[in-house]
Amino acid sequence: MERLDKILSNLGYGTRKEIKSLIKNGFVVIDGIAAKDNAMKIDPEKSKISVNGEEILYRKYIYLMMNKPDGVVSATFDKYDETVIDLLHPEYQIFNPFPVGRLDKDTVGLLILTNDGELNHKLISPKYHVDKKYYAEINKPLDEKDVEAFKKGIVIDDGYKCMPAKLEIINSSEDGAECHVTIQEGKFHQVKRMFEARDKKVVFLKRISFGSLTLDKNLSEGDYRELSEEEIELLKSCKNII
Repeated sequence: MERLDKILSNLGYGTRKEIKSLIKNGFVVIDGIAAKDNAMKIDPEKSKISVNGEEILYRKYIYLMMNKPDGVVSATFDKYDETVIDLLHPEYQIFNPFPVGRLDKDTVGLLILTNDGELNHKLISPKYHVDKKYYAEINKPLDEKDVEAFKKGIVIDDGYKCMPAKLEIINSSEDGAECHVTIQEGKFHQVKRMFEARDKKVVFLKRISFGSLTLDKNLSEGDYRELSEEEIELLKSCKNII
Protein backbone atom coordinates (compact mmCIF):
# COMPACT_ATOMS: atom_id res chain seq x y z
CA MET A 1 0.00 0.00 0.00
CA GLU A 2 1.33 3.43 -0.96
CA ARG A 3 0.16 7.02 -0.61
CA LEU A 4 -1.79 8.24 -3.61
CA ASP A 5 0.21 11.46 -3.96
CA LYS A 6 3.48 9.52 -3.87
CA ILE A 7 2.28 7.16 -6.59
CA LEU A 8 1.21 10.00 -8.86
CA SER A 9 4.37 11.97 -8.15
CA ASN A 10 6.51 8.95 -9.05
CA LEU A 11 4.63 8.70 -12.33
CA GLY A 12 5.36 12.32 -13.20
CA TYR A 13 1.98 13.94 -12.58
CA GLY A 14 3.50 16.84 -10.72
CA THR A 15 4.65 17.91 -7.28
CA ARG A 16 2.78 16.87 -4.14
CA LYS A 17 1.14 20.32 -4.15
CA GLU A 18 0.05 20.01 -7.77
CA ILE A 19 -1.30 16.53 -7.19
CA LYS A 20 -3.22 17.72 -4.14
CA SER A 21 -4.88 20.30 -6.38
CA LEU A 22 -5.77 17.62 -8.98
CA ILE A 23 -7.40 15.52 -6.29
CA LYS A 24 -9.23 18.48 -4.74
CA ASN A 25 -10.73 19.33 -8.14
CA GLY A 26 -11.93 15.76 -8.73
CA PHE A 27 -9.54 14.86 -11.52
CA VAL A 28 -8.25 11.71 -9.81
CA VAL A 29 -10.50 8.65 -9.73
CA ILE A 30 -9.76 5.41 -7.89
CA ASP A 31 -11.81 2.34 -8.85
CA GLY A 32 -14.55 4.56 -10.25
CA ILE A 33 -14.76 6.87 -7.23
CA ALA A 34 -13.28 10.36 -7.09
CA ALA A 35 -10.41 10.51 -4.61
CA LYS A 36 -10.84 12.91 -1.69
CA ASP A 37 -7.57 12.58 0.20
CA ASN A 38 -4.09 12.84 -1.30
CA ALA A 39 -2.72 10.81 1.65
CA MET A 40 -5.04 7.83 1.09
CA LYS A 41 -3.23 4.54 0.68
CA ILE A 42 -3.96 2.13 -2.15
CA ASP A 43 -2.41 -0.86 -3.86
CA PRO A 44 -1.42 0.60 -7.24
CA GLU A 45 -1.10 -2.85 -8.79
CA LYS A 46 -4.70 -3.76 -7.93
CA SER A 47 -6.62 -0.47 -8.02
CA LYS A 48 -7.58 1.30 -11.26
CA ILE A 49 -6.30 4.86 -11.20
CA SER A 50 -7.49 7.53 -13.64
CA VAL A 51 -6.19 11.08 -14.01
CA ASN A 52 -8.18 13.52 -16.15
CA GLY A 53 -10.22 10.59 -17.45
CA GLU A 54 -7.18 8.60 -18.58
CA GLU A 55 -6.35 5.34 -16.85
CA ILE A 56 -2.70 5.19 -15.87
CA LEU A 57 -0.39 2.22 -16.05
CA TYR A 58 1.49 1.86 -12.79
CA ARG A 59 4.93 0.31 -12.72
CA LYS A 60 7.32 0.03 -9.86
CA TYR A 61 10.49 -0.53 -11.86
CA ILE A 62 11.94 0.75 -15.10
CA TYR A 63 14.63 -0.91 -17.20
CA LEU A 64 16.59 1.07 -19.79
CA MET A 65 19.32 0.26 -22.29
CA MET A 66 21.66 3.11 -23.14
CA ASN A 67 24.50 3.39 -25.62
CA LYS A 68 26.72 5.41 -23.28
CA PRO A 69 28.67 8.16 -25.05
CA ASP A 70 32.25 9.20 -24.48
CA GLY A 71 32.80 11.89 -21.83
CA VAL A 72 29.76 11.07 -19.69
CA VAL A 73 30.18 9.46 -16.26
CA SER A 74 28.27 6.41 -15.06
CA ALA A 75 26.82 7.96 -11.90
CA THR A 76 23.60 9.43 -10.59
CA PHE A 77 25.30 12.72 -9.68
CA ASP A 78 28.61 14.42 -10.32
CA LYS A 79 29.78 17.92 -9.41
CA TYR A 80 31.84 18.42 -12.54
CA ASP A 81 30.73 16.12 -15.35
CA GLU A 82 27.52 15.25 -17.13
CA THR A 83 26.10 11.93 -15.94
CA VAL A 84 24.11 9.22 -17.71
CA ILE A 85 21.10 10.26 -15.60
CA ASP A 86 21.36 13.80 -17.01
CA LEU A 87 20.76 12.30 -20.46
CA LEU A 88 17.37 10.87 -19.44
CA HIS A 89 14.00 12.50 -19.99
CA PRO A 90 12.27 13.62 -16.75
CA GLU A 91 9.65 10.89 -17.18
CA TYR A 92 12.44 8.38 -16.43
CA GLN A 93 14.40 10.48 -13.95
CA ILE A 94 11.44 10.51 -11.57
CA PHE A 95 11.97 6.78 -10.98
CA ASN A 96 15.46 7.53 -9.61
CA PRO A 97 17.24 4.95 -11.79
CA PHE A 98 20.93 4.17 -11.41
CA PRO A 99 23.50 2.59 -13.72
CA VAL A 100 24.10 -1.13 -13.26
CA GLY A 101 27.84 -1.20 -12.71
CA ARG A 102 29.98 1.46 -14.34
CA LEU A 103 31.66 2.25 -17.60
CA ASP A 104 34.71 4.51 -17.53
CA LYS A 105 34.18 8.09 -18.63
CA ASP A 106 35.87 7.43 -21.97
CA THR A 107 34.31 3.98 -22.49
CA VAL A 108 31.19 3.74 -24.63
CA GLY A 109 28.50 1.14 -25.21
CA LEU A 110 25.91 -0.89 -23.38
CA LEU A 111 24.80 0.46 -20.03
CA ILE A 112 21.73 -0.73 -18.16
CA LEU A 113 19.84 1.71 -15.95
CA THR A 114 17.15 0.61 -13.52
CA ASN A 115 15.72 1.20 -10.07
CA ASP A 116 15.47 -2.55 -9.43
CA GLY A 117 18.03 -3.04 -6.67
CA GLU A 118 17.70 -6.82 -6.56
CA LEU A 119 18.50 -7.18 -10.26
CA ASN A 120 21.36 -4.71 -9.93
CA HIS A 121 22.92 -6.84 -7.18
CA LYS A 122 22.63 -10.00 -9.26
CA LEU A 123 24.18 -8.43 -12.33
CA ILE A 124 27.21 -6.81 -10.69
CA SER A 125 28.06 -9.35 -7.99
CA PRO A 126 31.04 -11.61 -8.89
CA LYS A 127 29.11 -14.34 -7.08
CA TYR A 128 26.79 -14.68 -10.09
CA HIS A 129 29.56 -14.61 -12.76
CA VAL A 130 27.66 -12.52 -15.29
CA ASP A 131 29.54 -12.03 -18.57
CA LYS A 132 30.36 -8.54 -19.82
CA LYS A 133 31.70 -8.48 -23.37
CA TYR A 134 33.74 -5.61 -24.85
CA TYR A 135 35.13 -4.68 -28.21
CA ALA A 136 38.63 -3.22 -27.78
CA GLU A 137 41.29 -1.63 -29.94
CA ILE A 138 44.85 -2.12 -28.68
CA ASN A 139 48.02 -0.20 -29.54
CA LYS A 140 50.16 -3.33 -30.00
CA PRO A 141 49.70 -6.75 -31.62
CA LEU A 142 48.07 -9.62 -29.75
CA ASP A 143 48.91 -13.33 -29.90
CA GLU A 144 48.04 -16.68 -28.34
CA LYS A 145 50.21 -15.92 -25.31
CA ASP A 146 47.83 -13.06 -24.48
CA VAL A 147 44.83 -15.34 -24.97
CA GLU A 148 46.28 -17.89 -22.55
CA ALA A 149 47.21 -15.22 -20.00
CA PHE A 150 43.65 -13.89 -19.96
CA LYS A 151 42.31 -17.44 -19.64
CA LYS A 152 44.50 -18.13 -16.60
CA GLY A 153 43.66 -14.81 -14.91
CA ILE A 154 45.63 -11.60 -15.26
CA VAL A 155 47.37 -10.14 -12.20
CA ILE A 156 46.84 -6.36 -12.35
CA ASP A 157 48.93 -3.54 -10.89
CA ASP A 158 47.63 -3.77 -7.31
CA GLY A 159 48.40 -7.49 -7.08
CA TYR A 160 44.82 -8.63 -7.59
CA LYS A 161 44.41 -11.72 -9.77
CA CYS A 162 41.40 -11.29 -12.03
CA MET A 163 39.00 -14.12 -12.67
CA PRO A 164 39.59 -16.04 -15.93
CA ALA A 165 38.63 -13.95 -18.96
CA LYS A 166 38.06 -14.72 -22.63
CA LEU A 167 40.19 -12.89 -25.19
CA GLU A 168 39.24 -13.30 -28.84
CA ILE A 169 41.57 -11.73 -31.41
CA ILE A 170 39.70 -10.23 -34.38
CA ASN A 171 42.83 -9.08 -36.20
CA SER A 172 46.37 -8.20 -35.23
CA SER A 173 49.30 -6.45 -36.91
CA GLU A 174 52.36 -4.44 -35.99
CA ASP A 175 50.15 -1.34 -35.89
CA GLY A 176 47.85 -2.78 -33.21
CA ALA A 177 44.93 -5.14 -32.76
CA GLU A 178 41.17 -5.48 -32.48
CA CYS A 179 39.64 -7.98 -30.09
CA HIS A 180 36.70 -9.02 -27.95
CA VAL A 181 37.18 -9.40 -24.19
CA THR A 182 34.68 -11.11 -21.89
CA ILE A 183 35.00 -10.65 -18.13
CA GLN A 184 32.82 -11.46 -15.13
CA GLU A 185 33.93 -8.72 -12.78
CA GLY A 186 33.89 -4.94 -12.77
CA LYS A 187 37.05 -3.73 -11.07
CA PHE A 188 38.05 -0.08 -11.60
CA HIS A 189 39.45 0.28 -15.16
CA GLN A 190 39.71 -3.52 -15.20
CA VAL A 191 39.97 -4.22 -18.94
CA LYS A 192 42.51 -1.42 -19.39
CA ARG A 193 44.58 -2.62 -16.44
CA MET A 194 44.53 -6.21 -17.71
CA PHE A 195 46.06 -5.12 -20.99
CA GLU A 196 48.52 -2.83 -19.19
CA ALA A 197 49.71 -5.92 -17.31
CA ARG A 198 50.61 -7.30 -20.75
CA ASP A 199 52.45 -4.05 -21.64
CA LYS A 200 49.71 -2.94 -24.02
CA LYS A 201 47.29 -0.02 -24.04
CA VAL A 202 43.57 0.13 -24.80
CA VAL A 203 42.93 2.99 -27.22
CA PHE A 204 39.18 2.36 -27.63
CA LEU A 205 36.73 0.37 -25.53
CA LYS A 206 33.06 -0.41 -26.09
CA ARG A 207 30.82 -2.76 -24.11
CA ILE A 208 28.68 -4.73 -26.54
CA SER A 209 26.84 -7.18 -24.28
CA PHE A 210 25.86 -7.73 -20.67
CA GLY A 211 24.81 -11.27 -19.83
CA SER A 212 22.51 -12.37 -22.66
CA LEU A 213 21.61 -8.78 -23.55
CA THR A 214 23.29 -7.27 -26.63
CA LEU A 215 23.56 -3.57 -27.42
CA ASP A 216 20.87 -2.44 -29.85
CA LYS A 217 22.66 -1.45 -33.07
CA ASN A 218 19.97 1.16 -33.74
CA LEU A 219 20.99 3.16 -30.66
CA SER A 220 23.46 5.93 -31.41
CA GLU A 221 25.79 7.07 -28.63
CA GLY A 222 23.71 8.93 -26.05
CA ASP A 223 20.45 7.28 -27.11
CA TYR A 224 18.46 4.92 -24.91
CA ARG A 225 15.23 2.94 -24.84
CA GLU A 226 13.18 0.79 -22.51
CA LEU A 227 13.91 -2.91 -22.43
CA SER A 228 11.26 -5.28 -23.74
CA GLU A 229 9.75 -7.88 -21.40
CA GLU A 230 11.80 -10.52 -23.21
CA GLU A 231 15.02 -8.56 -22.64
CA ILE A 232 14.22 -8.08 -18.97
CA GLU A 233 13.75 -11.82 -18.60
CA LEU A 234 17.07 -12.40 -20.37
CA LEU A 235 18.78 -10.27 -17.75
CA LYS A 236 17.01 -11.97 -14.86
CA SER A 237 18.03 -15.41 -16.11
CA CYS A 238 21.45 -14.53 -17.54
CA LYS A 239 24.08 -17.25 -17.79
CA ASN A 240 27.82 -17.03 -18.33
CA ILE A 241 29.83 -18.43 -21.23
CA ILE A 242 33.34 -18.43 -19.76
